[in-house]
Amino acid sequence: MAHPLSGSNLGTLAAVMGRSGLPSHAGAGAVIGLAALARWPFSTAEKLVMEAKLPKLEEMPAPVFILGHWRSGTTHLYNIMCESGEWGFVPPVATGLPWDLFGLAKVFNPLLEKALPKHRYIDNIPVTPTSPQEDEIAIANMSEASFYHGIYFPRNFAENVNRGLFFDGCSTADIRNWRKQFTYFLRKLYLHQGEKPLLIKNPVYTGRFAMLKEMFPDAKFIHIHRNPYDVFVSMRNFYSKLLKEFALQGYDHVDIDETILTVYERMMNDYLRDAEGMPTDQLAELRYDELDGDPVAAVAKIYEQLSLPGFEAARPKFESYLASVATFKKNKFDYSDEAAAKVEARLTPFIEKWGYQRPGAKAADGTGRDEADEGTRHGENAA
Repeated sequence: MAHPLSGSNLGTLAAVMGRSGLPSHAGAGAVIGLAALARWPFSTAEKLVMEAKLPKLEEMPAPVFILGHWRSGTTHLYNIMCESGEWGFVPPVATGLPWDLFGLAKVFNPLLEKALPKHRYIDNIPVTPTSPQEDEIAIANMSEASFYHGIYFPRNFAENVNRGLFFDGCSTADIRNWRKQFTYFLRKLYLHQGEKPLLIKNPVYTGRFAMLKEMFPDAKFIHIHRNPYDVFVSMRNFYSKLLKEFALQGYDHVDIDETILTVYERMMNDYLRDAEGMPTDQLAELRYDELDGDPVAAVAKIYEQLSLPGFEAARPKFESYLASVATFKKNKFDYSDEAAAKVEARLTPFIEKWGYQRPGAKAADGTGRDEADEGTRHGENAA
């Protein structure tokens, strides 16, 4: 299967590899580079042709953003809401070929659909050609400031992750370029999705709340949070599997536990600071427990608080979808006192703020506890 970065442009590849080095496996790097080179004339032609056809950002309805740390329920909520049919969202083809969405993507879409994995790499969630995706993989193909460049080029893991999440080390021009590519992608997506209001889910944007408010003053936001103990254990699996599948360089030096704790701490502090005083009709807070316990009621609460139209009409679709995933088998992970101690040493302020408690430790017989998995049938494909 082709690496996700095969949908990148030459400029992005040159910038990322110039900072992080070439792939350790020359063959993988050559395939990615040749794919970008072969697509270059078509991508360029599409940009020239489509620019005049795309709506201006101010002509589009303000997006609704789903925020929350990875493994907190963002995917499950995204999947449910997209079942209404009233939202524009990111399909798999847009993540793989964001530069070529109206050209080559139409030609290669059947092949891309066949190349989709049956399940997400990080859990057991099936992936289909219409599964809603987060947009970060697409952005990694368009900008050198992306969280996924840390996964792809882990030789420079910490720098790439911090650039991609917090713009550390980015110049004003770098940030301006990210904004340009991000809004270009949204404009293409809006047209591709039949000019429906966009529903965008991306954990990365949890730490960019202030920027998103400035870019989209009328946007609405949903923030979902989950017990940090569960997030920590699940994120160990998240990083381990993504690095194994997509790293183009060695990653034995990566301290996964420290990365989880540092990113969570900084991301949530940034979010809580920037969300202070946000009107309740623009920002809805949701606990994963609410979504897991009664998803229809949780979605109804969001629609009502944010004055989103169409809940009653969509209710049967939500209920049908939830019934179809009722037998979803969640991952299981061991839970240890050691893991809990690490979480408590760093994340206690968030545990206390949201009223969470330490879950039960690993059972005496050594069996793992069910992960309160964030997904269901659909999910953001990590490829």
